[in-house]
Amino acid sequence: MYTMEAKRIQTPLRDDVLRHLRMGERVFLSGYIYTARDAAHKRMTEALRSGEGLPIDIKGQVIYYAGPAPAKPGTPIGSIGPTTSGRMDRYTPTLLSMGLKGMIGKGKRSQEVIAAIKANKAVYFGATGGAAVLLAKRVKASRAVAYKDLGPEAIYELLVEDFPLIVVIDCEGNDLYSIGPKRWFSAGGEDV
Repeated sequence: MYTMEAKRIQTPLRDDVLRHLRMGERVFLSGYIYTARDAAHKRMTEALRSGEGLPIDIKGQVIYYAGPAPAKPGTPIGSIGPTTSGRMDRYTPTLLSMGLKGMIGKGKRSQEVIAAIKANKAVYFGATGGAAVLLAKRVKASRAVAYKDLGPEAIYELLVEDFPLIVVIDCEGNDLYSIGPKRWFSAGGEDV
C-alpha cells in the first residue's frame, strides 16, 4: 500500500505533479515555501475582507503552518516544527480558491477543507511533529516577508531542500487519517 521510496518535488507546485501524488506517499520538497500560523491567517483574511490583496502571491505555493524559533548564529533559522493544522481550517478554503496548492502541518483537517482540497486540486502534507530541529536543517535560507510585528508568527519565506513530508490528503480528497486505519485493520493489522 505505501512505498518507502520518496518522490522529489519542487515549488511552485504544478497540477501535473500533484495529480501523481497519492495519499501515504513520502516526498522531499525543495524550493520556496511560506510560513503562516493563526495570526497571519487572520490578518490575510482581514486584508481580503477590506479589499486589499494578500502580502504574498500564493498561486502554486505552499504554506507551512509553523512559527520558527530564532536562528542561532550561522544558521538561517531556529527549530521549525509543524503546528496543528485544524486551527487554520476556517481560512483555508478561501486561500485554496485563490490558488494555494499545498499546506504543511500536522493533524486532521475538516470535511470542508478536504472538499476544498479536492475541488482546487491541492495537497495537504504532514511534517513530523517533534522533529523541529531536524526539519530546520533542511531550511537553507529564511526571511520575514510580511506581518513582521508578529515575531515568530510573521510570514516567512523559506528556501528548503529535500524537506521530508508525507502526503496526508491528496488532490482526490483521499485522507490518510481516515482511510489509513481502515486499510490497516481490514488487512489484519492489530490495534497496538
